[in-house]
Amino acid sequence: MNVLHISSGKVLTVQIESITEEDYKQIKRSVYYFDWKREKEHNVFKLSLLDDSHIIGLISLKNIDSEERIEIRLLAVSKENRGRSKIFEGITGNLIAFACRDAINRYGSNGCVSLYPKTALRQHYIDKYGFIDSGYHLYIEAMPMFQMIKKFEL
Repeated sequence: MNVLHISSGKVLTVQIESITEEDYKQIKRSVYYFDWKREKEHNVFKLSLLDDSHIIGLISLKNIDSEERIEIRLLAVSKENRGRSKIFEGITGNLIAFACRDAINRYGSNGCVSLYPKTALRQHYIDKYGFIDSGYHLYIEAMPMFQMIKKFEL
């Protein structure tokens, strides 16, 4: 898994790990836009550079076994990695690909990943990541999930 350091053009290795209690101390709403402590009952993961403990992305996943689906409850990149002046490219894609890989591992080719975009990012998820609009939720399934995993080298 890699991200692109935009200003230097260097490709840097990242890792995704389960969040720890200690991590919650550095996760501030002003940087990650949500109160992540509310997500403790779900599966929360952090994305960071391989040799750096600074969290640059977070994702909260909920397994919905009866529907063979993983719901992305929350997804956030750090404040410095948003918009035109962001430092790294590829954080969101890596987190979504991670959810896709988890869905395939759990549910095989029947699995899917969904999210409910609460912002104007709805069309962005459709255009950039291949999500399909199903009304309330967006979802990705089948071949597009495998393509995400391949693109982000998971």
